[in-house]
Amino acid sequence: MSTITDTRTAGAGAGPVARPAYKVTGRRVLRSEWAKLWTLRSTWIGLGLGLAGLLVFGSIAAVRYKSLTTAGGTRVGSGEFAHATAVTLTLFGVRFGQLALGVLGVLFAAGEYSTGMIRSTLAAVPRRLPVLWSKAAVYGVVAFVVGVAGAFGGFLIVDAVVSGTPAHMSLSDNGVARALLGAGLYLSLVGVIGAALGMLMRSVAGGISVLVATLLLVPGLLSLLPTSWQDNIGPYLPSNAGESLYALQHDPGMLSAGTGALVLVGWTVLALAGGAYRLVRKDA
Repeated sequence: MSTITDTRTAGAGAGPVARPAYKVTGRRVLRSEWAKLWTLRSTWIGLGLGLAGLLVFGSIAAVRYKSLTTAGGTRVGSGEFAHATAVTLTLFGVRFGQLALGVLGVLFAAGEYSTGMIRSTLAAVPRRLPVLWSKAAVYGVVAFVVGVAGAFGGFLIVDAVVSGTPAHMSLSDNGVARALLGAGLYLSLVGVIGAALGMLMRSVAGGISVLVATLLLVPGLLSLLPTSWQDNIGPYLPSNAGESLYALQHDPGMLSAGTGALVLVGWTVLALAGGAYRLVRKDA
């Protein structure tokens, strides 16, 4: 009588091994959007242009101001540099920086629709809205860091150039730090608005067109309207409200820094609401 040894391994006849269940969480969606942002070539180009806009244009403005100032420190001329300060010279490139960071925000959001990757994104995050909130949060923080770094770095360069002139200032002077931080906040919110427009329009060209029209064309067209309209509507446009955030001195027709921040946040919320509605109500 012989003994037969069963050499089958335990579980050989069992069914397929169950895979662990992965839960979609806000933190994981944030990490996903963070990874997407830094794998795009356009991210490095857009952030580089935004940073260069602040540093280069501010430096050029400072050199130009220095050339119009006599050896004794007396200002020459009555043009745009007549009442310039180190802060206003530093932030000379904000309008260029807002375009670079705003366009990158559109590309970050609408680019997924162009490539079709949005289908995979929404399949992984069926509730959809966390995708928009994560894109806005990730890109808003990155744009703020770049904006603040460009503003403070540009100020150090500009102040070194205009040292010994009436435009010279220091970071400890009243309103300087607030203006530089305000420029970073403005650029951050413009970037978030760009991302929201990208989700709303679902088209890179469409989102960029609306962004440029909002920031540049509408304020220009407003100058053709009656003065009463300009005074009542102009300060509440996104670009003008944002300017009050980083203005060292406020003109009579400008909003205060606090009011300007609230108005700009309101425009940002409105853009995000439009993007959220389109994202939830329309298929990808």
